[in-house]
Amino acid sequence: MSAQAGRRRAGVLIPLFSCPSTVSWGIGDIGDVKPVTAWLATAGQRVFQLLPLNEMAPGQRSPYSAISAMAIDPIYIRVPGVPEFEDLGGEDGLSPGDREALAAVRRAPRIDYRTVRRLKYAALRAAFDRFLEAEWRHDTARARALRAYASEQAWWIEDYSLFRAMHVREHERPWTEWPAELQRREPAAIDRARKDLADEVVFYQYLQWLAGTQWQHARQHTHGVELFGDLPFMVDGDSADVWARQHQFRLDVSVGAPPDAFSASGQDWGMPLYRWDVMAQEDFLWLRERARRSADLFHGYRVDHLVGFYRTYGKLKNGGDGFFTPPDEPSQLALGERLLELFRGAGAEIVAEDLGTVPDYVRASLARLGVPGYRVFRWERHWHTPGRPFRDPSEYPRLSVAASGTHDTEPLLVWWEEAPEEDRRKVNELPLIQQIAGPGVDLVHAAYATAVRDVLLEALFASGSDLLLLPLQDVFGWRDRINEPATVSEENWTYRLPWPTDRLDEMPEARDRRDQLRAWSERYARHG
Repeated sequence: MSAQAGRRRAGVLIPLFSCPSTVSWGIGDIGDVKPVTAWLATAGQRVFQLLPLNEMAPGQRSPYSAISAMAIDPIYIRVPGVPEFEDLGGEDGLSPGDREALAAVRRAPRIDYRTVRRLKYAALRAAFDRFLEAEWRHDTARARALRAYASEQAWWIEDYSLFRAMHVREHERPWTEWPAELQRREPAAIDRARKDLADEVVFYQYLQWLAGTQWQHARQHTHGVELFGDLPFMVDGDSADVWARQHQFRLDVSVGAPPDAFSASGQDWGMPLYRWDVMAQEDFLWLRERARRSADLFHGYRVDHLVGFYRTYGKLKNGGDGFFTPPDEPSQLALGERLLELFRGAGAEIVAEDLGTVPDYVRASLARLGVPGYRVFRWERHWHTPGRPFRDPSEYPRLSVAASGTHDTEPLLVWWEEAPEEDRRKVNELPLIQQIAGPGVDLVHAAYATAVRDVLLEALFASGSDLLLLPLQDVFGWRDRINEPATVSEENWTYRLPWPTDRLDEMPEARDRRDQLRAWSERYARHG
């Protein structure tokens, strides 16, 4: 069984980008972990669930589209407080135009990634130039600290920093369009690039050093709240990892999901396919490194698209039928269980995102290994029983993660409003719902904000699951969503809280929710 079994806890899912404070630059940053965890701690919450922090591919906003499986996106660096930035005058040293742009992104209702990146990049580039002249060239204590960090993290940062430096030199073209000798990583060409781009390589190491140092400081000041990350199933084909390990991937195949009830044609994510046989010959070194990196950053993490680590679905890019690899159930089972043990072996707690079309043997495997899977209220039904009644949350197994939704679902409020009346009636009839709401109470036609919201949330606190994770929107009963899958819009990945996170205790609505969360955590013994 899991080492965490028996620890009843509750937590909240909030993307870091959604959490700006009065200090941060229009997007939640690493420094905002402290005020968010302070609020969660007083609310009796024990877990802060984040989305991936990996560096996003150029022009992307999705945290699941990464140019590196290891690097923290520099957009999360807190610029105020970087010594070299402060030496240059801090925010007062910015040009009038940049100060005006900074004020605008701080006021904006959603995240303006383009402007935030431009402002942060310019400020951090200026800070690095000062570091190069004042510290690096003189081998100061601060320069030696960066050298020590780069040496300690050499197992990933050497390939990453060279890749990023070359990517910029190549005008952010995919590495598959670079000169052939760089695509093939010919030693002479790589050595030449490393010499030609020496300062640029140090720049990208400097950014990761700042991010890593800030993150470790944040992790030490979480008020007892555990930080949970999210390990994406894949990285972009145009990533430092794939460029450095081309033999481990099939670039002619695109991974995705097979056709199911939600998508008649399946899903195509445009990312290369793992060559599991080759990776196995190397004892899955890269995945071990990913697990090690995740354990360095987080107390625990969610394994994204769990079923893909048992059987990966792919299609040839030039057409043809989809296929699974490995091809048969025994080899799929052996692969998945080996990888889950590998992830857990790095020392962090893991939970498995086992949503969607998942074979029964995969969930049986999770139970055998003691890895919690998800129980999302709206999808937990007795699907093979006439009428498909909802499963009472009190029946959820202890070894599971109860949830009202995910970053990809519409908020609970929207789901409830759009659900057929028959479904709302079935929810209303659940014994636990009746127990909480009171016998005879009709939630079907009640106002969501004043009656339904807190009954549904309390039922999840009362559920059998040892771990409960609620998206922040559902805690408040808001309509905002983080992402709508299979769509491209200005709304996706740009949500930010309506108040600065360092002022949550000044907001009556946030104080009310804080007190209610704490009361539920105490009532249902979710002390962690």
